[in-house]
Amino acid sequence: AGLGYYARVRNLIACARAIAERGGFPANAAELRKLPGIGDYTSAAIAAIAFGERVVPVDTNVARVIARLHALETPARGEIARLAQALLPPGHSGDFAQALFDLGATICRPRSPACPACPLNACCAAFASGAPERFPARKQRRERPHRYGIAQWTEQDGHVWLVRRPPRGLLGGMAALPGDEWSDAVPAPAPGHLGTIRHVFTHFSLDLIVARRDRAVGDGWWQPLGELDRAGLPTLYRRATELARGSPPVHAAPLEVV
Repeated sequence: AGLGYYARVRNLIACARAIAERGGFPANAAELRKLPGIGDYTSAAIAAIAFGERVVPVDTNVARVIARLHALETPARGEIARLAQALLPPGHSGDFAQALFDLGATICRPRSPACPACPLNACCAAFASGAPERFPARKQRRERPHRYGIAQWTEQDGHVWLVRRPPRGLLGGMAALPGDEWSDAVPAPAPGHLGTIRHVFTHFSLDLIVARRDRAVGDGWWQPLGELDRAGLPTLYRRATELARGSPPVHAAPLEVV
């Protein structure tokens, strides 16, 4: 949970179906990019390693190696790809790609690069400069925005009402407590307030207010409280359920949806 695995599984299924409809697996980067969940890096990696196409997959490690070779402080993505492609030896696309991956991960590290052990140090402009860690220049971190949301806790007869988030976007297709979309606006005090959870995502932080609601609304299902661990809740909503279950219980009522 929390690493995008759920979206990857959905993409994997969609990708398998698309390949079945095509009648075969595409063998070049351009066609691979047309498959669900496959972008520039993955398509190039598959094409180079599995099919020997003359392309270079560029990840963070590869970009760092190329930037240091040429002592580039702020290289553009297209420039890195062009320079990497110029190094590609004939007939060894897969080996070259994997060698670059390993070189960046184990020797040309972001900090304390092992330059004396690097097979490219004789032609590396960053090594020649005496300060290889300067390249590429670190990107300044932007201030992480903060958002607010409400999660509704509707508990009846030993069950809680869950919904499915939209298929696209953050936590896409995952089980959740119902509530409005998150926004930058501070919400008004919620009736039945149980508490607030602060959660930090990659690009923003979130205050999620957990509030009790009397009746279930919309499309969803009643999940037995004893089987919440089987609902596939992401960390954010699992924490929200833990907060709600730690609050004083309410009188049980028959299951009802409006």
